[in-house]
Amino acid sequence: MNILILGSGGREHAFAWKLSQSSKCNNLYIAPGNAGTSPFGTNINISPTDFPSVKTIVLQHQITMVVVGPEDPLVKGIHDFFLADEELKHIPVIGPQKDGAQLEGSKDFSKQFMFRHKIPTAQYQTFTKETLAEGLLFLETLSPPYVLKADGLAAGKGVIIPTTLSDARQELSEMLANAKFGNASAKVVIEEFLQGIELSVFVLTDGNSYKILPAAKDYKRIGENDMGLNTGGMGAISPVPFADEAFIKKVEDRVIIPTINGLKQEGIVYKGFIFIGLMNVNGEPQVIEYNVRMGDPETEVVIPRIKSDLLDLFIGVGNGTLNEKTFEVDSRFATTVMLVSGGYPEEYEKGKVITGLDKVEGSIAFHAGTAALQSANSQTQTITNGGRVIAITSYGDTMDEALTKSFANAERINYEGKYYRKDIGKDLKKYFS
Repeated sequence: MNILILGSGGREHAFAWKLSQSSKCNNLYIAPGNAGTSPFGTNINISPTDFPSVKTIVLQHQITMVVVGPEDPLVKGIHDFFLADEELKHIPVIGPQKDGAQLEGSKDFSKQFMFRHKIPTAQYQTFTKETLAEGLLFLETLSPPYVLKADGLAAGKGVIIPTTLSDARQELSEMLANAKFGNASAKVVIEEFLQGIELSVFVLTDGNSYKILPAAKDYKRIGENDMGLNTGGMGAISPVPFADEAFIKKVEDRVIIPTINGLKQEGIVYKGFIFIGLMNVNGEPQVIEYNVRMGDPETEVVIPRIKSDLLDLFIGVGNGTLNEKTFEVDSRFATTVMLVSGGYPEEYEKGKVITGLDKVEGSIAFHAGTAALQSANSQTQTITNGGRVIAITSYGDTMDEALTKSFANAERINYEGKYYRKDIGKDLKKYFS
């Protein structure tokens, strides 16, 4: 099979690393990819949302499957684009069609879906610029902290959790009246705050059957002890020590099965990943959000724990035989620590030369925001090309063993402005005592 992966981050590097190991994979292409994906396939410098260019590449390289990494092309309808094209419609796309992608593309849609199908989630109301005054009044009925979510896609940064009423009122005004997140915050969902500990559960589905993949916990705040601004993710741990078999069974019965059945009842054909962001509230799962793709950096710990052929699972998604497939999970811990650019998630510089990648031992360096640069003497340098730069993933029989390797290699890699959180996993240590 000739496979095309769309995307350029750590998630896509992890997919490329894993799919290249499959005996069923003949040629692998990544568009646009990064400096880390090129050893596993051919990078092609096109945008994943430039659908005509994607078609050209698919036909030129006789692609037989497309794996969509990020949410943007899914929300914009790349799967529908393939289905509507006579030359492309026979090619399986791993990722939902546009109607299913609304689970992530619209927070308001996803909340309505959860309420329709009695999926446990926080109480909420949705407001627009025209109903800003009602939104400000609604905030007064809630207890702090407050959860404000831009309805549309905001690159993982559209959720704000103010701790005072005055801050919440100001943020709501900024989002609705001043378009803080552009068109993404034309609507804002205000939710009650759920007190608990967060985790992510990942499901792969062909629209009828499903497989529950390893759960993970990620760390979204830029600062240690979960302080500061939200980011796209600063690290991740899998397995999650508090998500035992009994808890995951609750998730399956109360969230996964009603979600799959709800999609079918609403006539939504869904083939791909469902990422369920959960809060464990005193042992009970509550859904925070859906995403319609794998998370990043969670992919960098979930995919390494899948011992079986991932491409074989994708084939099952494409042709509707996922129920016939089995897969094996590595019992070891996988941890990842994200190295980011100085200033991220606000303004940061690109183009910083990265050194020390050849000194990484006992870990996998998944590139998230890197590029290859030809220097004057024809040497290829790896440079920073994003806010999140490299995710360092390690295995260990214990979480601490895996983290020790990741942190050691975080010190071996260097570039100007490098920053990473040194407390990844610290909050989970109490579950091992």
